[in-house]
Amino acid sequence: MKELKNRFSSSQSVDSFVKNLALPNRKYALSGLRASSLALFSSCCVEKSDFDTHLFLFADKQRAIYFYNDLELFFAQRDCKQEDKDVIFYPASYTHQNDAAKIENANVVLRNMALQKLMSKKARIIVSYPQALAEKVISSSVLHSKTIKIECGEELDLDCFIEQLDDLGFERVSQVCDAGQFSLRGGIVDVYSFSSQHPFRIEFFGEQVDSIRTFDIVSQLSLEQKQSVEILAVNHSTEICTKEVFLGDYLPENSVIWVEEKKCSLANFEQLEDFNKDGKEIFTPRKELEQWLSQNKCVDILVGTTETENLYDFALNEECEAQMPFNSDFKLLVNELEKWFERSYRCFFSVGDEKQKDRVKKVIEEFTPKGHVLKVDFIDAAFHGGFINHTNKTLLFTDHQLFNRYHASRLDDNSSQRERLTMEDLTTLKPGDYVTHIDHGVGKFGGLEKINNNGKIQEAIRLVYKDNDLLYVSIHALHKVSRYCGKDGTEPKLHRLGSNAWLKLKNKTKSKVKDIAKELIALYAQRKLSKGFAFSADSYLQNELEASFLYEDTPDQYKATRDVKRDMESPAPMDRLICGDVGFGKTEVAIRAAFKAVCDGKQVAVLVPTTVLAFQHYKSFSERLGNFACTVDYLNRFRSTKEIKSVLQGLESGKVDIIIGTHRILSKDVKFKDLGLLIIDEEHKFGVSVKEKLKSMKVNLDTLTLTATPIPRTLQFSLMGARDLSVINTPPANRQPVNTEIISFSQERLRDIIMFELSRNGQVYFVHNKVQDIEAVAELIRKLVPMARVVVGHGQMKGEQLEGIMMDFIEGEFDVLVATTIVENGLDIPNANTIIIDQAQNYGLSDLHQLRGRVGRSNKKAYCYLIAPDECLLSEESAKRLRAIEEFSAIGSGFAIAMRDLDIRGAGNILGAEQSGFISEIGFDAYHKILNEAIRELKSNDFKELFIEEIKKDGYYVESCTIETDLEIFIPDTYVCDIVERLKLYKRLDSIEEDSETEKLKSELTDRFGKIPKQAEELFEVVKLKRLAKKLAIEKLFIKRGKMIAYFITDKESEFFQGDDFGKIIHYVQCYPQQCILQESNERLTLTVSNIKDIHSAVLTLQNMIK
Repeated sequence: MKELKNRFSSSQSVDSFVKNLALPNRKYALSGLRASSLALFSSCCVEKSDFDTHLFLFADKQRAIYFYNDLELFFAQRDCKQEDKDVIFYPASYTHQNDAAKIENANVVLRNMALQKLMSKKARIIVSYPQALAEKVISSSVLHSKTIKIECGEELDLDCFIEQLDDLGFERVSQVCDAGQFSLRGGIVDVYSFSSQHPFRIEFFGEQVDSIRTFDIVSQLSLEQKQSVEILAVNHSTEICTKEVFLGDYLPENSVIWVEEKKCSLANFEQLEDFNKDGKEIFTPRKELEQWLSQNKCVDILVGTTETENLYDFALNEECEAQMPFNSDFKLLVNELEKWFERSYRCFFSVGDEKQKDRVKKVIEEFTPKGHVLKVDFIDAAFHGGFINHTNKTLLFTDHQLFNRYHASRLDDNSSQRERLTMEDLTTLKPGDYVTHIDHGVGKFGGLEKINNNGKIQEAIRLVYKDNDLLYVSIHALHKVSRYCGKDGTEPKLHRLGSNAWLKLKNKTKSKVKDIAKELIALYAQRKLSKGFAFSADSYLQNELEASFLYEDTPDQYKATRDVKRDMESPAPMDRLICGDVGFGKTEVAIRAAFKAVCDGKQVAVLVPTTVLAFQHYKSFSERLGNFACTVDYLNRFRSTKEIKSVLQGLESGKVDIIIGTHRILSKDVKFKDLGLLIIDEEHKFGVSVKEKLKSMKVNLDTLTLTATPIPRTLQFSLMGARDLSVINTPPANRQPVNTEIISFSQERLRDIIMFELSRNGQVYFVHNKVQDIEAVAELIRKLVPMARVVVGHGQMKGEQLEGIMMDFIEGEFDVLVATTIVENGLDIPNANTIIIDQAQNYGLSDLHQLRGRVGRSNKKAYCYLIAPDECLLSEESAKRLRAIEEFSAIGSGFAIAMRDLDIRGAGNILGAEQSGFISEIGFDAYHKILNEAIRELKSNDFKELFIEEIKKDGYYVESCTIETDLEIFIPDTYVCDIVERLKLYKRLDSIEEDSETEKLKSELTDRFGKIPKQAEELFEVVKLKRLAKKLAIEKLFIKRGKMIAYFITDKESEFFQGDDFGKIIHYVQCYPQQCILQESNERLTLTVSNIKDIHSAVLTLQNMIK
């Protein structure tokens, strides 16, 4: 990096430009610079000049962010904290350009941070765009008056401070997660300033500020100590209309403004004036901005080759060209590098990570002719765009452009943290939610309640069942209660306490699950013993194919590829299932596996459920494998008899390497020369006869199955040893986010949206889920956009007719497809990049997510518009759903958490469709517990020999231990006042398995809430006691009236009774007969121990027994 900067910094061009900038001129022009060379040239000018601040203005936000990212790299500030940066991004405070009413707090924070840095003369560079610059801000005097300064050790009355926060408009909440909020817990105040990247935690000792720390909004844990902080309470620039100014008024006199394409920027300023309504001036008028630009030292950054003579005081034209598109043509790359290297150009290569560096190095080494010298310097930084600068003979290429990948921009605005918080909020258990108790069935959560137990106060969970029957569940038995997760929008039936309906349902589910699991484990064991074909290790062609993938491999995708290749290289036949959300790269893993098989001279069959999908996969495989000697063909009912005959002959003779088709490829007339791999897409969509055929084929043939329905990780772990699973849960990092916006129905807006997509030769989905009037909607679109070719598709059409329409749409015969939700299943059209969803408030979160996943499948910017009534007319749930889907527009942005109905579909796909019914009745979490129990029993009994090592490693003889006590053990509400937060903590305590987790939670509580009270301290001892009890095969523990009664496992055949620990317990009882009684009653062994005053003494006693 240093060498690259030096080549520019020491160049005549930079020196000449800096020298002229220092003259008292006003108009400058800079042209010819391409891609990242502009940021590099500018950064050198900034470093060599004496100006206080440089403002860079770009025509749009995306360009501005790319430039800002490049500057961060050149100034080594990419990983710095926001407050330490002097390169600052200044955004507009609203979310969407055409809706100035929707304020984005994260943007407001970035704006205020920039203003404060300008006031304290700590802003060297500010990068912005017209919408942000023109948006008005409050004056510096008002900014001062709205700021509170606090220092460690200063005297400060806590009540007065809280009153001050109230007066300044801060919102009081139980947990701080957004700017403008504060919370109070004893002597700890959490407050989120409107000018800080992280909120502050201020701890008081009496009336003195004892400590100040920043903390993370997701974990709520402290990050770093601060000596002093400033809390700003300005949340929006239009708050005080009378004293509004704009960013230019904050800039020092000794500043330089760099403007890209000034004409374009000024046109943008003019458009913004339309938002100045109702007497409110949100944006500075164009005339004022034009005047301001003319009065300041201004550099015009010219993009095209524009005539500059007589227009400027000084103009500099750099001879520079952008990196050419190599499209993974590595030979062309090396030829290009050699050409410039021979002309004494210095060659640099920008790479995103070590893996990419190795790939590029290998490519250059492999394609450089023997005896040729080619020196390339690698830079560990991902720049936006490569260039060749002929003025100073410097070349910089980027890896993402070489492999034709999309390069994602990055902005530190805490968006990923806010996303996780929203997801958590959508899944947190709140009073009124449905829950499932594993012993009593489905009830309603009624909150936490204090109850009196033998004169001692305890906290319990209140559950309401049918006929308002109440059940109080101890906080130590929380593992028995889980949130009911069924299909979106369906309410479960409440069970009656004391009836055997729940028990029957639970037993029926368990026996069915056991049958399925038994079959899966038996097949798994059988396959491990059979002999298949062991494929050879990766060839250089395999590496070349993988390197040419358009996107960066995600960790999950990389692991899935590695797992598949390992399975293929082993002599046992592969049977792996790959699960992943839409657009997560499952097809890419399948293509790599298919190519590996072809490299070893084997043929590949790809089985898909629909004719349309067969054609789509054919296109995907052909495009990816086009540059490799690999013949791909397909069979479906749209092909002529002559074509089918030719394909069948090619298969038999071995000319066709990969065949893609529906169940037609399983017909008797389809003969392979040497089939080595079978890839099945969405196996659950095939009929019984097809599945039976597949079962017989799978015994000694490598099989790879793909499913687009996400499988929860928990389920994946449960099925270990029953099915080889690879779960791709992480979305592609560099995939373009889908621009998502909630809009009201407007014919003009609809026309503009469709016209825009057609203007870039794209296609549009319009989702309308009512067949009755779908034709009328299509007719409306034809009237609004007469040139658009509109077609209708819905589920009530005949299969062949619908498939024909879909095929025509894929082939580009139509521009707009007006359809019902059938489009959510499997259509993958890279050219369709706008989706409009009518009446979006009627869809579940998962449906919206699946529908949106249909667009954004290529490098093109994609748009999703949700047509819905005004928010005030929607139910709270609908509004929350729409806000979540709008805010988190990145593909696959953590939605699996909130979309349990997808999890249910996923479980149904693996374990059989009828299982979905059971899950809907009892809830996903309860079903998962039953599945775990069933698999555990099978592993311990029927398949003991197969899993002997796994059982030994576990070390527990019982799944869980129930503890009942009359001691005061709970988290006081004076310590943690929020019910939801208290419940979360109880659940975490209940699931702790390691001592390290216990210590971690203790330090978290101390950090967030202060010193842990005695009642809560005992909860940590309960955790230890439970783990000990599970190790000693104790199913129930009663600690009441100074006695402890332990109930051992009822299974007399359990290995525990033959083990050392049981022998030690008997020995201990014999040594202390006054204190201990070991007896059997009702065929159950119990141990009674006296003098147990608290949980700590119970733990010590059990530990002493097995010393």
